[in-house]
Amino acid sequence: MEEVPLEAQRSQAPAPEAGAGSEARITVGSPDAMQELGRRLAGLLRPGDLVLLTGELGAGKTTLTRGLGEGLGVRGAVTSPTFVIARVHPSLTGGPALVHVDAYRLGGGLDEMEDLDLDVSLPESVVVVEWGDGKVEELSDDRLHVVIARAVGHEEVLDDVREVSVRGIGARWAAGAGLDALAGALSE
Repeated sequence: MEEVPLEAQRSQAPAPEAGAGSEARITVGSPDAMQELGRRLAGLLRPGDLVLLTGELGAGKTTLTRGLGEGLGVRGAVTSPTFVIARVHPSLTGGPALVHVDAYRLGGGLDEMEDLDLDVSLPESVVVVEWGDGKVEELSDDRLHVVIARAVGHEEVLDDVREVSVRGIGARWAAGAGLDALAGALSE
């Protein structure tokens, strides 16, 4: 597989949220590079991990999740679960399943999401929630929060370029749990 070059640098500023672990900031130049970031991030994940994805429509949340699915070796094409709310992708390699949730159409908090049984799926799966801010944080004290924003340069939006912040929250991510290595691997 051809390496997709990505720029990365570790944020030196402390994370503002109490209990935060570490943070990596990555500039991603294309959808292929976003998918590659997902594949590399998958190498850090284990059963029980909760990943929240934040970004405007078209930012690359599903593209990143597609890369996570490839990196985890799961079955099925990872596509946006907007209309079905959640999809489960079982592992083909004996690893954790990927539970991919799109909470865009869900207005309430965790109460509205109870029917999805995410708390039951979480211990043996990697749960990724698009649009999960303010809705699923109660599922786990330990989580990754990935924020994807379109890059802006000289008063113009750079079409395919995204600024990605990967922030670990809680004891699981307190020592970075590989986020430093993620940023280092992406800058090579």
